[in-house]
Amino acid sequence: MNLKSLTLPELADIFKELGQPAFRAKQVYTWLHKGVRSYEQMTNLPKELRELLERQYPICPPEAVRRQESRRDGTIKYLWRLSDGNCVETVLMRYHYGNTVCISTEVGCRMGCAFCASTLGGLVRRLEPQEMLDQVLFTQVDSGLPVSHIVLMGIGEPLDNFDNVLRFLELVNSPEGMNISMRHISLSTCGLVPKIDALAERKLQLTLSVSLHAPNDEIRNRIMPVNKAYPMEQLLEACRRYYQATSRRISFEYAMIRGVNDSQDNARELLERMKGLPAHFNLIPLNHVEESPLQPSTRGAVAAFQKTLEDGGIPATVRRTLGGDIDASCGQLRRNYTRQTEKREP
Repeated sequence: MNLKSLTLPELADIFKELGQPAFRAKQVYTWLHKGVRSYEQMTNLPKELRELLERQYPICPPEAVRRQESRRDGTIKYLWRLSDGNCVETVLMRYHYGNTVCISTEVGCRMGCAFCASTLGGLVRRLEPQEMLDQVLFTQVDSGLPVSHIVLMGIGEPLDNFDNVLRFLELVNSPEGMNISMRHISLSTCGLVPKIDALAERKLQLTLSVSLHAPNDEIRNRIMPVNKAYPMEQLLEACRRYYQATSRRISFEYAMIRGVNDSQDNARELLERMKGLPAHFNLIPLNHVEESPLQPSTRGAVAAFQKTLEDGGIPATVRRTLGGDIDASCGQLRRNYTRQTEKREP
């Protein structure tokens, strides 16, 4: 058991079983959520208790095996090695409203999207709640920059790791912990309809971000295998139910892919499909992935697509490209590191 995956009441139960006073649980909870790497740093705990906790509940912090900082915009990308040797990526992005951390929710991904480097090796395993929390904590500690916003858009499909992600959200939102508001958290999904409905039932005030990337089933089937299980009409109906349950406008991600989904006909078809659904579109210039033949749209095509959506009443922004000089595309840093490691092994 990792104590960092427990809520404060759950931690209090552990300390009660250990014969410790209740206030010790809050002390340890506060230390853990500051990003300490060992119990030795918990200086207000008795030495005997620190030694007991170290034996029974090791903290197992991640190790930063790669750290890349962009000279262009200050974006920092981390490759963390977990306690079992697997690696995940985390990105710190600086905006005028605060610092945002993009975290991974799985080691690898099984969704198979054609434009994504994260899915090339398939799914290895799902992350535990504390492994997601550690990405936020230790990015903040290492960078020295306070984190105010979180996006679950790194390696993995968050709703494919539903229970652990919900526990992470509870922990990072805890007033005794990092106390990051749900309204400052965005969760991205490629479109797992049953899980979108399950999330809607929780009525969390986070931003749901749906990776749409196509105006119709024919194109989406080609680039996103999940669409064969949950076609666009099912997905958009789930989005409407989500909006009705939460009153939260949905953000749609749309990777602009040259000659695939970026024509004016595509934009007009998208407008027709989105009728009656309050939405905002993030148009994303495609990041190049070495193993993929897909290419980013031209600036002119992106601008024309944006104008068509906005003229049709749908707000659309072009996402600013950050960290383009540091393996910016999600999954690339992990994949490059894995390749190098494999080459060194006999």
